[in-house]
Amino acid sequence: MQNEVHQLRCIGCSRIVVPQDLGGDFRCRECAELHEVIYPGFSGPRHARPNPGALRWLWRERRSSLEIPDRSGVWRFREMLPILRDEQHIVSLGEGNTPLYHLPQAARRLGLTNLWAKHQGMNPTGSFKDTGMTAALSVARELGFSCVACASTGNTSAAMAAYAARAGLRSLVLLPEGKIAWGKLAQAIDYGALTLQLHTDFDGCVKVLSEVVQRAPVYLLNSVNPYRIEGQKTPALEIAEHLQWEVPDHLIVPGGNLANSSALGKGFLEMKELGLTSRVPRISVVQAEGASPLVRAVREFGGERLEPVRAQTRASAIRIGNPASWRKAVRVLQQTGGWVEQVSEAEIALAKAEIGAEGIGCEPASAVTLAGLKKLVGQGKVSVNESVVLLLTGHTLKDSDYTIQFHRGELLTASEAAPLQAEIDVVRRNPIEMDASADQVLREVDRVAR
Repeated sequence: MQNEVHQLRCIGCSRIVVPQDLGGDFRCRECAELHEVIYPGFSGPRHARPNPGALRWLWRERRSSLEIPDRSGVWRFREMLPILRDEQHIVSLGEGNTPLYHLPQAARRLGLTNLWAKHQGMNPTGSFKDTGMTAALSVARELGFSCVACASTGNTSAAMAAYAARAGLRSLVLLPEGKIAWGKLAQAIDYGALTLQLHTDFDGCVKVLSEVVQRAPVYLLNSVNPYRIEGQKTPALEIAEHLQWEVPDHLIVPGGNLANSSALGKGFLEMKELGLTSRVPRISVVQAEGASPLVRAVREFGGERLEPVRAQTRASAIRIGNPASWRKAVRVLQQTGGWVEQVSEAEIALAKAEIGAEGIGCEPASAVTLAGLKKLVGQGKVSVNESVVLLLTGHTLKDSDYTIQFHRGELLTASEAAPLQAEIDVVRRNPIEMDASADQVLREVDRVAR
């Protein structure tokens, strides 16, 4: 795997290692920090770097190809992630190439002109995790592993189980008992994973799995795996390509384990380094109030340290109190001039319903982006003439119970809903029971139309 094209570097002590020297948990043996993939050729002499114009043309042409790597929105950009010796090891389900939707209703309410949503929920298993999983699991396959594993609040387990099944590998999933959306758990089970629910939270599952991979030949596929980040950076290329190789002024990302902000920041920074784009967007991270360790780390400790919290939020995908990639995320915030923000449960629920009213929908964790944008606009940090992209991480069907409970008025307590009750009442659409009568149906249609 190690070659002259890519290297692994510790984000703490900058030590360069070969994959064979990595521990099973991907932590540095010197300082216990995470590693990142680097490409010396990207920062070498300009005449030796890939030609930006040629790359743009090549990537566009591949979209009409029938070859499996070319049909993938990750491997279509494989010059940006040369992590495999042999492309025959690629495991793909046709991930990536997800839509960039304009949000006219939300834009109008906020006084913005250019507001889009990059919907990663349109990936094969319904979340952004597929883009990272195709990269990291392909590496696992090339390295000869027969079993892969993850700790998960849901989306990671679904993605890993699907790609493992596609590759013919065994998969192990550790879940926090009772703290996962059933739609996500159903996917992992359906794809054949050995699924174990532990009497602990997500961070407890991570701790157990770290010991497991040190004691058995099991390949870890959580976001501490640096190859996951390489796949997850490719939506940055898709956004730039969609915008004719311009970048938005702002990219707003949900904050859970924080690999997504790290990956997208890496993607935009590498594009600028190679001359594919002329600048990078301001990348901001939004968390739920009950699971906001990054917000506190930045606001109270200047990004120098993070104190874990006991995470509490109904947005299960970001219910993480001790995010593994927090240092990488802080670095991206600093490099791009981004902000951190936190939003309440009511703000998340309202924003999710507003995104749904655009006809696209998303899982609860995704909606923190719109909720956070409202605050950033109110604080004057986003102006009306600037362009904004919200990253939506999961499909609305990932947690359908959340949606039904919101519209039935069962999701939020009275005190939670009170500050936003008038806005919530506008977007709630609870099914109405009535007799099987056309007259009654038409009366209700007329009532709503008035």
